[in-house]
Amino acid sequence: MTVQSNTVIIDLGLERGEPDSYDSPQRSVFPIWFPAAVLAALVLFTAGSSIAPAKAPLTEVFSLEVGPADAYALTDDGRLLAQTFGMLSAYDLADGETQWEAGQTAPAFRLRLGSGLILMRPWTIGSRDPGTTAISLADGTEKWSRTGSVVTLAGSPTLLAASPTRSMGGAARRVQGPIDAIDPVTGGTRWTVDVPSSAVLTGLPGPGDSGTRMLLVHDDRTMAVHDLVTGERLTTAAVPPADYDPSNPVVVDGTILLRHPGRPDMEFSAYDGVTLRNLWSQPADGFYEIEPCGVLACLTGPDGMRAIDPATGDVRWANPQWRGVQQFGHSFVAYGSAENTQPLGLIDPDTGELQVDLTGWRPIHGAGNEDHLLVTRSEESGGRSMVAVAQPGETRPRLLGPLPAGTGDCQAAPERLVCRSMYGQLVVWAYDRKG
Repeated sequence: MTVQSNTVIIDLGLERGEPDSYDSPQRSVFPIWFPAAVLAALVLFTAGSSIAPAKAPLTEVFSLEVGPADAYALTDDGRLLAQTFGMLSAYDLADGETQWEAGQTAPAFRLRLGSGLILMRPWTIGSRDPGTTAISLADGTEKWSRTGSVVTLAGSPTLLAASPTRSMGGAARRVQGPIDAIDPVTGGTRWTVDVPSSAVLTGLPGPGDSGTRMLLVHDDRTMAVHDLVTGERLTTAAVPPADYDPSNPVVVDGTILLRHPGRPDMEFSAYDGVTLRNLWSQPADGFYEIEPCGVLACLTGPDGMRAIDPATGDVRWANPQWRGVQQFGHSFVAYGSAENTQPLGLIDPDTGELQVDLTGWRPIHGAGNEDHLLVTRSEESGGRSMVAVAQPGETRPRLLGPLPAGTGDCQAAPERLVCRSMYGQLVVWAYDRKG
């Protein structure tokens, strides 16, 4: 594994105005009688008024040799985690300094983080459970290994081991069998909640400063809230029959929203996140997806998008052209397709205002950029990509510069952009969004 740093040498050459020959002495541009004191003053004035060369808005910091399937991740404290040919290592994003090397590890599909640990779940073929290995994020030491898939809930340090059914992705997860709360230090089980059939598992903000709790929506039409410290069941409620898939129900600003069959058509129902009391129910009117839009809930369908107050169901704004919304760090992007493949613009989720036109650009995933979003676009098929910054106050993305041809699979961090290259490298770029 090598860390490389690139130095760019610019040869101005004869075509840039260098004289053809230095053989003949050049006559001074000043007359021989020009006062020496005036000449000296001019020299000092010229030197004092010179302008330092502008800082490039996009520069390479360092690179790593990686395999085509090697996983990598960025941490909130400015580190790059990379599994390069089986070697898991941590690097400082500022300068590429190696902070630790964990040694050889089994290739993982992705690097997941939780409770100060890197949760490694190796590639596997068939139904065999590869288990999960926890490695310290601080120094790379292996802490423990156990069977099952270990997941986290947003807003909580609790680690949960569960067995997925159908899907383990998205805002909610469908699980079956025991759910174990794991001690992050030892890997031991703190408590167990049994799911005899199947249920959707997701996090639910607690009242006040009580933290995140666990919400289970069982396939027997029972919704239950559990304390994540003890596993105790706090409250339960009956809910209408529904598909209860990984994206239904959805929790928005502490309110639970469920899409379900009604009379005569589909309906949306909302439930209080503390008591599970039904707050309201209303016809879906052709809208079929629920997505968080900050503190609002965005409902999408063939007729566009409308944002509602999750606690009351009142419509706050609507847009017939939008078919999806996605969050990138603190930014929200509206799409013109239900598959989120046609970015339209950076939006204010509270008002539905289109802030920056992103037509033709692709948002870059990442966290930590509170007031801007990095985007890319390809100049041509197989050609280089252009990088730009989108931020409120500017109606279009502001160009930063090009990336080499064959660059892709990018992630963003504050003042850093990490991408794979076609030459088997993971390259870290520094960017100046004000440049």
